[in-house]
Amino acid sequence: MSVSSSVNSAVRKIPAWPLYILGLIPAVWGFYLGATNQLGTDPVKTFEIFLGLWAIRFLLLTLAITPLRDLAGVNLIKYRRGLGLLVFWYVLFHFLVWLILDQQLMMAQAIEDITKRPFIMLGMAALVLLIPLALTSFNFAIRKLRKNWNKLHKLIYVISILAAIHLFMATKVLDTEQYVYLALFVVLLGYRIAREPILQAKRAA
Repeated sequence: MSVSSSVNSAVRKIPAWPLYILGLIPAVWGFYLGATNQLGTDPVKTFEIFLGLWAIRFLLLTLAITPLRDLAGVNLIKYRRGLGLLVFWYVLFHFLVWLILDQQLMMAQAIEDITKRPFIMLGMAALVLLIPLALTSFNFAIRKLRKNWNKLHKLIYVISILAAIHLFMATKVLDTEQYVYLALFVVLLGYRIAREPILQAKRAA
């Protein structure tokens, strides 16, 4: 039995619902660190960045599902919905920490912060685009929307571009981890453009 067959056989036995619990553990852990004064001298900003990076990680995992299936024969499609919803929740948490804890719900101050740092607007646009995807990530919506569901959920590529730019602009000095994330965005989004020729070459081989 091949490695991909073994993985797919194991995946069929593992339900998708534990992903939601496991995926929220980092958020709970980050909140605990903040509540116990273990997030350094600027705990709000640290927690805000912490949540944003986890949103990026789950987004990259979501984008990786299709190439893994196409190129390696590993079918993790049953987890894509859960990963996508985790992206939404972490982006929402990231935004709420900025709005409530950082800006203290002072809208004039928040607007001024947005005008000084346009990458915040890109992040907010990504959150807005994630809302219809989260609301339609259920079987009922899939049945009702049919082919339109696939068209709607292609917004994930626009969201990914916004997220990559947001990450790049939000960080004054990129470290190795963030360079890796940006490189993965380029590779995973670039794969979508080159997917058909790659699959045709694979079938012809």
